[in-house]
Amino acid sequence: MLGGTFNPPHLGHLALARHAHEELGLERVLMMPAHIPPHKTSEEDPGSEHRLRMCRLCVSDTTGLAVCALEIERGGPSYTVDTLESIHARHPHAQLTFIVGADTASTLRAWREPARILELADLAVAGREGPGQRGVLDSLAPLLSARRPGESDTGVSFLEMPAVPISSSMVRERVARGEQIEDLVGATVAAYIAEHDLYHSHTGVLS
Repeated sequence: MLGGTFNPPHLGHLALARHAHEELGLERVLMMPAHIPPHKTSEEDPGSEHRLRMCRLCVSDTTGLAVCALEIERGGPSYTVDTLESIHARHPHAQLTFIVGADTASTLRAWREPARILELADLAVAGREGPGQRGVLDSLAPLLSARRPGESDTGVSFLEMPAVPISSSMVRERVARGEQIEDLVGATVAAYIAEHDLYHSHTGVLS
C-alpha cells in the first residue's frame, strides 16, 4: 500500500510504486489516495474524486499497480491503521507492506496506533530527504521492540532507488505559473489537469 494525498500524483509516486513492486517481489501495489489526510494541511485540494481519477490515470499502463478508493469511500480523516485493519479483515492471509518515505517513517510514532500499524504490515522505506536508515530505525525502535519480541526480523526494509526530485507542490506551482508539467506527471495526468483547469484559484471541486 502506497498512501498519500496525491495532490496531484506524479512520476515520483509512480517510480516509488514500481520500484517497490519489483524490488520486494510484491504481487500488487495499491495507490491509496486519502480522503482527508490527518497529518497534513490540504493545499489547493480540487477534491478527492479528482485526485482518485488522476491516480487511476497515473497507473493505468503499469502492470502490478492499481488504485484503491477505500479511504475515499470511507470518508472522514484517513487513518492508516483503519485502512490496514480493513484490508486485513478482507484478506486475512495477505502479507501487507506499507510503503513510505524515510521522512514519513520517522514520524510514525506520532500516528494513530503506530504499534498496531507495524503488527498489520511490514514497512518499506524509500530514502527520501530526511533521516538516514539509522535515524529511521532509531525513531521506530520502541515500536519495533514491542512488535516481534525475540525475533531478529524488524519488519522494516529500505528500498534501493535513486531519489526522484519531484513533489506535488512543484507541480501545482508550475500550473499556477502557466508552465508545462508533462515531464512531472506524465501525459494523461497533465491532460486531465488542463481539461479540468485544476490548481488555479478558481478550481472547481467535485463531490
